[in-house]
Amino acid sequence: MGATGFGYKIAKKFGLKINPQRAGLVPFVFNSEDQQKFGQLRGISIFCRISNHQASFDENILFTHKGLSGPAILQISSYWNSGESIEIDLSPNIKITDFLNNKKDQGTKTTLKNTLTELLPKNFVATFFDSDILEKRVCDLAIDEISLIAKKIHQWLVYPQTTEGYRTAEVTLGGVSCDELSSKTLETNKVKGLYFIGEVVDVTGWLGGYNFQWAWASGQVV
Repeated sequence: MGATGFGYKIAKKFGLKINPQRAGLVPFVFNSEDQQKFGQLRGISIFCRISNHQASFDENILFTHKGLSGPAILQISSYWNSGESIEIDLSPNIKITDFLNNKKDQGTKTTLKNTLTELLPKNFVATFFDSDILEKRVCDLAIDEISLIAKKIHQWLVYPQTTEGYRTAEVTLGGVSCDELSSKTLETNKVKGLYFIGEVVDVTGWLGGYNFQWAWASGQVV
């Protein structure tokens, strides 16, 4: 949107603390192996619960030709650091063990592939699981097989290679530390008459207009 590093330069000139910056609310990029496996799923959206050691969100993920996007991914990206994993529960509202065991008890003779497509997109199911297990009838599944299937759906660990960076990011994480500013006026504590507002400050909101609101509200204060 035409932003520059001018604000950071001013802050640095006056010796203010600047927290490291990086792209936030941004899509993830898979490694080459996962891109090859999941790239064909681009455009498919799945409601899930996505989490790491800092945060959890119940939103949709969206497969792209490079990796993952969608509200859930954008939200968790602000809490993710390079090298870390994220955990995706692809069926947060239905326990897969209960779902499959009920089908098994009913003597369901349809394949696992057709049964799982009641909950998940067909193309995703075909890509996510090995064909051998998908062709098994649900009534023939062993207890340990059901447990493994459930674990894979509820605890899909993803290790993003990187993010798409500032090209598609909605915000910048980091910036001028809030400790340097008056919480009432946003004037710097060290320099009279010097103010910092908006995205140059280390304040980042969730999706939903919060970052716009911060920009407008902080501007109004000054």
